[in-house]
Amino acid sequence: MTEGNFVDYVKIHAASGKGGKGSVHLHREKFITKGGPDGGDGGRGGHIIIRADKGLWTLFHLKHRKHFKAEHGGHGSKSRSTGADGDDVYIDVPLGTIVRNAETDEVIFEITHDGEEVILSEGGMGGRGNWHFKSSTNQTPRYAQPGIDGIEDWYQLELKVLADVGLVGFPNAGKSTLLSVVTAAKPKIADYAFTTLKPNLGIVKYRGYKTFVMADIPGIIEGAAEGKGLGHRFLRHIERNSTLLFLIPADSDDINKEYAVLLNELKKHNPELLDKERLLVISKSDMLDDELQAEIEQDLPENIPHLFISSIAQKGLVELKDMLWKMLND
Repeated sequence: MTEGNFVDYVKIHAASGKGGKGSVHLHREKFITKGGPDGGDGGRGGHIIIRADKGLWTLFHLKHRKHFKAEHGGHGSKSRSTGADGDDVYIDVPLGTIVRNAETDEVIFEITHDGEEVILSEGGMGGRGNWHFKSSTNQTPRYAQPGIDGIEDWYQLELKVLADVGLVGFPNAGKSTLLSVVTAAKPKIADYAFTTLKPNLGIVKYRGYKTFVMADIPGIIEGAAEGKGLGHRFLRHIERNSTLLFLIPADSDDINKEYAVLLNELKKHNPELLDKERLLVISKSDMLDDELQAEIEQDLPENIPHLFISSIAQKGLVELKDMLWKMLND
């Protein structure tokens, strides 16, 4: 998937179908001139249904299709015949999609299980035919119910990436390089900030044909929780990750300070993110000798496990996979 094809936000207009009209009909046939009311009910209007598809990773297929309209229900007819229900319209989305009301920003529901179906806009009920209204005092009612209107509104679909491990770090910390080395993903890599503008996903192959999913999230900057840089556009993706891998390069001016800033931005965005498993990884450590590495290690935060790696020199990558697998499965 190319970066341009990754779409994590779309706005759509959904209109469910109107219910069909109930029929006003009086039964007539040979030798029966006053058979009474037999008008059938109208059919239900079609629903607009959100359906989860684990084969999808993006909302790109909805980028250029904004309007979804379901069929109206068929009208009732004689002999108590019910009108046909309107065809439902299905909108397939990736796992991790959140649906909001576009006007109020209220979360309506979330999609998290493959094959899950949730009605977004319910089709209107069909009207009842005149046979329902027959009584001892009204033997031939000449009225029926109209169908109920469908629901029409604008909605926001928002994707939160579902991954086991989320890479967290400042721009140009080496996250994309690490992802490209431990998975088959091909993220854009260059020596400047914000190379990654969209999340990249890769599958890490582990021992015995086991796998887990790693996500490279666009780099955090101080003030991201207030919308600076790429702001909430990437912070929401971290909410779905089971384990957070904090990646800080060995040539950083102050590793402790960078880690504290990253942690603070996550806390300001959503304090629950601090409850997730965390691992501090020092990248680009091929430039360190044993003495300098030991010196850096003494100053690292004590409340988080750490590891020194080099994606280019393939240093510490096996140990990294072992630690992540243990954290994901303990």
